[in-house]
Amino acid sequence: MLSKLMSFGLTGIEGFLVEIETDIMGGLPHIDLVGLGDTAVKEAKERVKSAIRNSGFEFPLKHYTINLAPADIKKEGPVYDLGIAIGILSASEQLLKKDYKHYIFLGELSLDGRIKKVRGVLPMLISARSLGYKNFIIPKENAKEASFISNIDCYAFDNLREVVGFLNNEVEKDAFKVNTMRFEEISLSNTNKLDFENVKGQRMAKRALEIAAAGGHNVLMIGPPGSGKSMLAKCFSGILPNLTFDEALEVTKIHSIAGELDLKQGIITERPFRTPHHTATAISLTGGGVHSKPGEISLAHNGVLFLDEFPEYSRNLIETLRQPLEDGYITVARAQQTITYPASFTLIASMNPCPCGNYGSKDRECTCSPTQIHRYLSKLSGPIMDRIDIHVEVDNITYKELNDENKEEPTSKIKERVDKARALQLERFKDSKVFCNAKMSVPQTKKFCKLSPECQQIMSYAFTNLKLSARAHDRILKVARTIADLAGEENILPAHIAEAISYRGLDRKYFNA
Repeated sequence: MLSKLMSFGLTGIEGFLVEIETDIMGGLPHIDLVGLGDTAVKEAKERVKSAIRNSGFEFPLKHYTINLAPADIKKEGPVYDLGIAIGILSASEQLLKKDYKHYIFLGELSLDGRIKKVRGVLPMLISARSLGYKNFIIPKENAKEASFISNIDCYAFDNLREVVGFLNNEVEKDAFKVNTMRFEEISLSNTNKLDFENVKGQRMAKRALEIAAAGGHNVLMIGPPGSGKSMLAKCFSGILPNLTFDEALEVTKIHSIAGELDLKQGIITERPFRTPHHTATAISLTGGGVHSKPGEISLAHNGVLFLDEFPEYSRNLIETLRQPLEDGYITVARAQQTITYPASFTLIASMNPCPCGNYGSKDRECTCSPTQIHRYLSKLSGPIMDRIDIHVEVDNITYKELNDENKEEPTSKIKERVDKARALQLERFKDSKVFCNAKMSVPQTKKFCKLSPECQQIMSYAFTNLKLSARAHDRILKVARTIADLAGEENILPAHIAEAISYRGLDRKYFNA
């Protein structure tokens, strides 16, 4: 007997249809599992055999040929276990129905027949829905994750026997429905633990981070150890605009593929904040590897990538940031496949000005030699510095500032201004896929960042004397546009362009000395 049913696989963050064909013939007992599967797929025949028997069904001693089509695309993981088991039961005439092509089967089987969670359910369901599939049978542990997808019927089960009973019309099961309002409720319950009111002084750094949050700009903070750079960065996520439902789905897809999704909540409701250690490898940052998982820069999509002690990362690792900082995605090319992951994040980097941390300090003496300082700073190339919109100096605060009884401005107040500026940008870019000033294209920059003659004069002087590149010129305009948005101004004024230029001076002070 021959049976055919459908499952889904993943290539990057996109799903592809997999047809599971099962043929049972006479001959010596054996299972041939073909279709370019990895080790986890090939081991499915042992898991499925035990799961069928331990669920109370027969596993006839015959020759089985199981094909996962298309045969020229690599299949990874245990997600096909449930489909293979149903295919065997159907081909061996233990199921009443013979046609299950309108169902998609996803799930890993344990030896006792339990259906275990699998990673990547959300992107697979979204891809399947786009191809016209509406009915899905998935593990119960993945139910929360799937419940945020509309216009589908999803059935979640604990074990193989329940699935067979449902397909044989012996067990009644209702598909769970979607209520997107749950996302708003979960979002409102989230609170940021670190608040800017706990950071004494550092008004210039706070201002720079406010501009960065309002326009989606990248920031580099330079200052001695203990000046508060890490704490400022951790407070930063609290002033970012809330995730929209569509943004949350994008982020959840990536975290689901990486196996980092909280299945109790089922969806990511806060902007990611990723801070990989400086010993991270290039693959862990960019993604790829044996199982083609997304890396840290993709896990930071629609959120923040914080790189503390920036020069301590390897030079090659830092240079891998060039493409994603410019394009908002990362293309990982390997021998067997090329995968593109989204990577539109805000980079927050912090660093000491030298190995001892005191170079350029107003009250501390640097003990490093010029060679040591040059070697330390040379890890950051000109192209990387060009892609960072805002460079800000964070010096040590005084004892008086540290013990000042006056309350600092809380995160909630800063976020109000950021949200107003972002609302202006959403209205400005409503007819495009751009959501913030930092992502403006060249034509959009020319259209929305027009300068008056006085502003042109300031910009011309800065371009010549600071030896700016064309990229730095455009990024200054984008930062100036954000400053104007925060001020509620329709046009960029001289004060706005001057402030934007002031955030490009430190790379000349430290890196071109």
